[in-house]
Amino acid sequence: MKLFLSILSFMGVAVSVCGQPVSGDTVVKSQAMTEIAARYGDYKKIALQIWDYAEVGYKEVKSSALLQKTLADNGFTVKAGVAEIPTAFVATYGSGSPVIGILAEFDALPGLAQQAVPEKAPIEGKAAGHGCGHHLFGTASVAAGIEIKKLIAEKKLKGTIRVYGCPAEEGGSGKVYMVRAGLFNDVDVVIHWHPGADNSVTLTSALANKSAKFRFHGLSAHAAAAPDKGRSALDGVESMDYMVNMMREHVPQETRIHYVITNGGKAPNVVPDFAEVYYYVRHPKKEEVVRIFDWVTKAAEGAAMGTQTKVDYEVIGGTHDLLLNKALADAMQQNLQRVGGVSYTAEEVEFGKKIQASFTYSVPAIETAGMVKPLKEDPEGGIGGSTDVGDVSYAVPTVGLVAATWVPGTPAHSWQATACGGTDIGIKGMMVAAKTMALTAIDCFTNPVLVSAAKEEFKKDKGSYQYQALLGDRKPALNYRD
Repeated sequence: MKLFLSILSFMGVAVSVCGQPVSGDTVVKSQAMTEIAARYGDYKKIALQIWDYAEVGYKEVKSSALLQKTLADNGFTVKAGVAEIPTAFVATYGSGSPVIGILAEFDALPGLAQQAVPEKAPIEGKAAGHGCGHHLFGTASVAAGIEIKKLIAEKKLKGTIRVYGCPAEEGGSGKVYMVRAGLFNDVDVVIHWHPGADNSVTLTSALANKSAKFRFHGLSAHAAAAPDKGRSALDGVESMDYMVNMMREHVPQETRIHYVITNGGKAPNVVPDFAEVYYYVRHPKKEEVVRIFDWVTKAAEGAAMGTQTKVDYEVIGGTHDLLLNKALADAMQQNLQRVGGVSYTAEEVEFGKKIQASFTYSVPAIETAGMVKPLKEDPEGGIGGSTDVGDVSYAVPTVGLVAATWVPGTPAHSWQATACGGTDIGIKGMMVAAKTMALTAIDCFTNPVLVSAAKEEFKKDKGSYQYQALLGDRKPALNYRD
């Protein structure tokens, strides 16, 4: 009996014993986990190099090149500069169906340069840091893709594996342009992940988001000698901000509106003739985002009228909510449970507890990094963040996970996340993600029933909706970080 099951396993056939499902790819999955683990040092080196580069959205020249080279050196055909984005790429190996895509991100965040130490210690001379762990994100995705490529080359899997190099997730909506360019049109399933503070499969949606820079133009004058001759562009910005803040009472409570004044003038004694404010509008439903954003633009127009200035705006980004897929999530949950969570050394526990001591709120026990959360479906629970993976999820069945790359309790976009990401705490979580994605990809290659079920669910949930990018037909905002 054992011999028979082993033969079926090598053939990629799913079987059952006593009514309980037994994976037909057990041997292949074991091989994948072993081979990914064996390259821990290689992938650590790549991730920490990208952590050191810390390049912001659409400027990730060295980070993208490193991942492209790694894939090309491992047998992938790499097409760079896709979707009119210099740092975007698609790496492909294999042929035929199924076509399985894995998303890779690699952009850093402004203002989060931090040494890999458990106290706040900015790196002098650096303007950005990986406070969202995208150096880990990109590396793990490449690792999973390389392992699947090896299995295809060894004829243990059939089909096509693609790794998508996705720039500027942090506000730049890089994947939206890739979806709009049709790069996912022939893909059967897309797999992704994100760094975090626990180990879980994503069955919670994300906030749809639309962002823009509002630019006010006035007249400069001497602020003391001739203020009546001037018209303050900063007055326009502040009037807009005031009106938008009054809106908060009258929008759905799930709405999130935030802004920063990116240019408020140069000197107090000069009436500013130019000022700029950068807005995000978010809501769990994309339709509400569009409605509320349009209201924000009316506030800008009113502010310009009231201050006798002029205003224009540039849409910078726009992302959909996340369309969930329970069939794929169930499969990924089994794989994450098989891989397990993160185990820390005594030194890492000490580091982690120092990180946790920097928080002003209660945090989970550090041991919870070794646990896997049960699968919990919450399609309306999108309060937390936005991602351009949402647009991918409206193009193709998509599934993702979170892996504990930061000690429990650590929020994204923090110096603590940057610090953890520069240590083996981050690398260990990265390897959990790489293994889980590879195992889930194996399921998609070996189980056509799973892929069919995912597609049926996708079709039902998407319904009659015809995808339209929330950012319209604008070209990629390659200089949005300037």
